[in-house]
Amino acid sequence: MIQVDGIVAIILLVIRVVALVGAAYALFHAARQRKDAFTAVDKLTKPIWVGILVAALLFLLLLPNTVGLLGIIAIVAVCVYLVDVKPRVDDVQRPRW
Repeated sequence: MIQVDGIVAIILLVIRVVALVGAAYALFHAARQRKDAFTAVDKLTKPIWVGILVAALLFLLLLPNTVGLLGIIAIVAVCVYLVDVKPRVDDVQRPRW
């Protein structure tokens, strides 16, 4: 007999760990970038993104339920940074030969 509660708990733990690692990486990346790179690609400013990612990391660390409303908002914010903002910021700072 398969215990569904155990499987669900493992899936939620994996989601939480992946979200925490992603948020920490995104925050580390955003903090190391030049300030003008964000505005050069028509995105929010660096202090705003760092603030969003700090809030997301804190929500993911402190909230007991990752799939609650604030947890999902935090995960979406981290995903938006990693999928949309990070590649453009990296591209604008890459030297062109």
